[in-house]
Amino acid sequence: MKIATFNVNGVNGRLPLLLRWLAEAEPDIVCLQELKSPQNKFPIAAIRNAGYGAIWHGQNRWNGVAILARGAEPIETRRALPGDPEDDHCRYIEAAVNGILVACLYLPNGNPAPGPKFDYKLRWFERLTAHSAELLGTGAPIVLAGDYNVIPTELDVYKPERWVDDALFRIEAREAFQTLLAQGWTDAIRALHPGQRIYTFWDYFRNAWGRNAGLRLDHLLLAPALSDRLLATDVDRHVRGWDKASDHAPAWIELSNAVHGA
Repeated sequence: MKIATFNVNGVNGRLPLLLRWLAEAEPDIVCLQELKSPQNKFPIAAIRNAGYGAIWHGQNRWNGVAILARGAEPIETRRALPGDPEDDHCRYIEAAVNGILVACLYLPNGNPAPGPKFDYKLRWFERLTAHSAELLGTGAPIVLAGDYNVIPTELDVYKPERWVDDALFRIEAREAFQTLLAQGWTDAIRALHPGQRIYTFWDYFRNAWGRNAGLRLDHLLLAPALSDRLLATDVDRHVRGWDKASDHAPAWIELSNAVHGA
């Protein structure tokens, strides 16, 4: 089973690119972020024609998350992160797909930091950590996939010294990510590529893509019930080089179908 996460940076504007990648990569489950589409403008007809069922939580002009399933319909279990009923950002959606609970998230950027946006980011992280602890308590096979807007370590950024004061790399954000991992989640990319520089994002400015001046912002975290099933993980970085590309590339994992010990 292949599960991917992709910040598409505008699902309608980049629909041809998304469809091209779906046809090429054939992921079984896809988490999309930054749809930038209101609920009624999500391109469900084109997604279905590509062979995918979908649920989505859209928002005009920004944010927005979706879960796609190849040849199946995701069974929605949640479409907002608990803990703040006043939060109207569309940043979280959750579904059961083929025996796995999939959480798709788009964590706030937080810049400029310090400031109200960074405070919101840290509060959102706290809510995610609380909810993920409850999910882990079920013992279910779970994937937390999405754009975390966090650079976890110096290995995940091309020039760490330039990002020290950025909300993506500030110590508070990195510590929050490590607190989440410490619950028992496995960072799939790091589990199989512990010392390798792997990026998922390249800015549109300063020829970042051409210089490979990237960041690793997109993560797939696995609950213990799935970590033993991890076979492979990678980033389809070539997609970033396509015409009118998103500034992110899809990251993915491959899981064995056999349950460990069965």
